Amino acid sequence: MARNVVITGGGTGIGRAAAHAFAADGDRVLLLGRRAEVLEKAGVPGALTYAADLSKVSSVRGVERFVASEFGTVDVLIHSAGGSGRLEPKVESDEPLDVVLHNWTVNFGLNVLTAVLLTEALKDRLAAPGGRLLFISSIAGIRGSGSGAYGSAKAALHPYAFDLAQELGPRGITVNVVAPGYIEDTDFFDSRMNEERRARIVAQTPTGRAGTPGDVASTLHWLASQGAGHVTAQIIQVNGGLERGR
Repeated sequence: MARNVVITGGGTGIGRAAAHAFAADGDRVLLLGRRAEVLEKAGVPGALTYAADLSKVSSVRGVERFVASEFGTVDVLIHSAGGSGRLEPKVESDEPLDVVLHNWTVNFGLNVLTAVLLTEALKDRLAAPGGRLLFISSIAGIRGSGSGAYGSAKAALHPYAFDLAQELGPRGITVNVVAPGYIEDTDFFDSRMNEERRARIVAQTPTGRAGTPGDVASTLHWLASQGAGHVTAQIIQVNGGLERGR
C-alpha cells in the first residue's frame, strides 16, 4: 500500500535522494523547502511540492493545512532541511558577541526549530501504528564541527528524538536520527571543499570513499520500513567509519 511521505529540504541533496527512493516504491511524496523553483526541479515522479519557511509558525501552519487536505495521515516524516547558515544574511555589527549570537541563533533556527515546529504540528497526524519520524543530524553533532554552532544545533536533535521516541512509542511510532559524515554531491560544502581537504577526509574514512546522498537515502528508507519497526531512539551513523577513523 502506498504511504504518505513528507520530506523537508526535499529539493536537493539527501532530501531529494530520499524522495526518489520513496517515490520509486509508489509512495506519495510531499517535498518541502523554501525555494519553490528548486522543489519543482527536483524531478521526483508524482511528488507534491509546497514552499515554506519552516522557521516561521505561520508557514508551518500552512504546511499543516496542506497536509491535512492532501494526505490526512502522514506515514513517514523526514527532516532533511538545515544548513550552516553561511547563505543567510550576515549581522551588521562591530560587536563580536552580536556575531556569535547571530550565528548560533541562525544555526538553531535552521537545524532545530524547523524540525521541532513541523514535528509538533504534524505528530498527531502520524500513522499509528507504523508511523516513522526521522531526523537528519550530522557527524558534527557527535564529534564537533570546528565552528561550535552547527554541531551543537545538530546535537540538539538527539535528545528531542529520544523524548519523542518515549512519547510516540506507545502509538507504534518509531523515531530515529541519521547522522551522515562527508556527503558529496550536495550544496552543503560548495566551494569550501577543495581537493586537498576532500583527500584528507577520504584518507581518514575506513571505507576509503566519500558518502553519497544515496547512502543516506537507503538508510532512511530502511528505517521507514516495516522491518525496522523495533528500531527506535537510535542515532544511525552513515559516515564510512569516519567518526572512528584515523
